[in-house]
Amino acid sequence: MILLVFILSLLAAILIGIPIAFGLILSGIVMMWWLGALDWQLIALQMTNGADSFPLLAIPFFMLAGEAMNAGGISKRLVNFGMTLVGHKRGGLGYVTIVAALLLASLSGSAVADTAVLAGMLLPIMRQAGYDINHSGGLIASGGIIAPILPPSIGYIVFGVAGGVSITKLFMAGIAPGIMMALTLAVTWWFLSRNSEVSVPQRAPLREVLKAAGQASLAFILPVIIIVGLKAGIFTPTEAGVVACVYAIFIGMFVYRELHPKMLYHVMIAAVRTTASVMLLVAAASITAYLVAIANIPGVIGDMLSGVREHPVLLMLVIMTIILVVGTALDFIPTILILTPVLLPIAKSAGIDPVYFGVMFIMAGAIGLLTPPVGAVLNVVCAVGNMRYTDAVRGVVPFLIVQAFLILLLALFPQLVIVPANWFY
Repeated sequence: MILLVFILSLLAAILIGIPIAFGLILSGIVMMWWLGALDWQLIALQMTNGADSFPLLAIPFFMLAGEAMNAGGISKRLVNFGMTLVGHKRGGLGYVTIVAALLLASLSGSAVADTAVLAGMLLPIMRQAGYDINHSGGLIASGGIIAPILPPSIGYIVFGVAGGVSITKLFMAGIAPGIMMALTLAVTWWFLSRNSEVSVPQRAPLREVLKAAGQASLAFILPVIIIVGLKAGIFTPTEAGVVACVYAIFIGMFVYRELHPKMLYHVMIAAVRTTASVMLLVAAASITAYLVAIANIPGVIGDMLSGVREHPVLLMLVIMTIILVVGTALDFIPTILILTPVLLPIAKSAGIDPVYFGVMFIMAGAIGLLTPPVGAVLNVVCAVGNMRYTDAVRGVVPFLIVQAFLILLLALFPQLVIVPANWFY
């Protein structure tokens, strides 16, 4: 019965338009009242304890690093490098999008921020060149969700804190799936554009490619620093966020000289606003997570899934389906915060590696950023690229299908994630 109370109270809050953070607080209060343990001091204490976490400090630093990269010219140079590298191929601007998305994702853990950069820079060029604008918007949106999968990912940080899983191991485990995601998008784009009559620019001379690579080289160094530093134990994920932040600001201000001191204030304000919304969600979800544990909701759901718990692959498929369905209605971070305390104990009891489960969880949750009615990343593409939402939905369908197929493949063959993760770590 407590599971029904939890679901109905949360759904009611969402349906009447209460912001999700306050909806989580309300559902926690309702569950407390139902259990006969309503305590206002405990609510405040749980919210404070939920946000009082050293690993969560990585979020504002990575957010600030991403904003500094965009304002300081790093993102622009990465896109330009992609243009000179693969822009001459049939459907070349699509491959540019994928290369740029992969490079940006290795620097910023925010799907929304990366998508805004890609849509602002590439969608007007693709429209002018005569590309199918629906598929172009769908590709840009699909490329944007590589950011939560590759390190450094805000999603892994939140999942690691919510589930007590090593964030460093999650970062290492996300490298191979992120690259696989980019490859599946490239194959899908090749299939869609193989008969395209769009004219392509001439192949850039080697000198121009090398020049663009040189201009973007300082951006390439950052993900190497982060991965090597984490692998060698030089710094924690939180300290990696500080390194990324300092590096991005230094390069933008003193090397590229596009990030001026006056701009730095607005960059910090943008990072603070995004961080505040995430941290409020984390604090609010800590109440729900506490009561989920007290009420033994994972045990209740585990009993409901008892028929598949002895079959880890089948259980993973069922859980991924649940996450995909929930992701159509909830945004990315709330999905992590609500479902992690419920589903992770079930996965552990079935013998599923929590790091592998975390990567799969984030991949499925990231796809929710593309699916209506919420589809936050799709909304960004529509707003930045002046597209109709229905057109963007039609354009993203082929990419959604292959991304769902990739999740199915990784669920059937967990070693595709686990073996590379062990090697990187």
